[in-house]
Amino acid sequence: MMIGYAHVSPKGQNIEQQRAALGAAGCARIFEEDDPEAQHDRPELKRMLDHLRAGDVVTVTRLDRLARSRPDLLAIAVRIKQANAGLRSLSETWADTTTPDGSEMLTVLAGIVDFERSLVAERTSAGRIEARAQGVKFGRTPILSVEQIEHARQLINEDNKPVREVATLLGVHRSTLYRAIGSPAR
Repeated sequence: MMIGYAHVSPKGQNIEQQRAALGAAGCARIFEEDDPEAQHDRPELKRMLDHLRAGDVVTVTRLDRLARSRPDLLAIAVRIKQANAGLRSLSETWADTTTPDGSEMLTVLAGIVDFERSLVAERTSAGRIEARAQGVKFGRTPILSVEQIEHARQLINEDNKPVREVATLLGVHRSTLYRAIGSPAR
């Protein structure tokens, strides 16, 4: 079954043109995202993807109606493929996974995106290493200073104060204090 997906962006587009084009292409059912504010959650897209059955073909007027970015497009295309369904764009004739050429083109694009992702990860890792070498500390700033931790140990071990009382004194939860002093829970 041909299933259409129409989506308008905040630029004031009219969904009627997409609806007409998808109907003319033979779509038996059209899922419509008519709310320009639905850029992020897109409930109709989720509903359409959950509705897919083997042999269905998701049809869009243009690929940018389906996805916000290349990684987003590839994630959606993978989800469609997992349902043993196809993907077809009316404007981009190369984007038709029901044909061998279109399927191969999507595979090539997926490879490029994976390559791009690995380059970004490599650059990020190199940047982190360089930053550490320059003394940059990553992660959250410790809640308790070294002096506070030592004072807490003294209060607990030498003065026999309860952990709960020491935690309250320092203004932290007792589990935070246990992690900081490195002793098992009492």
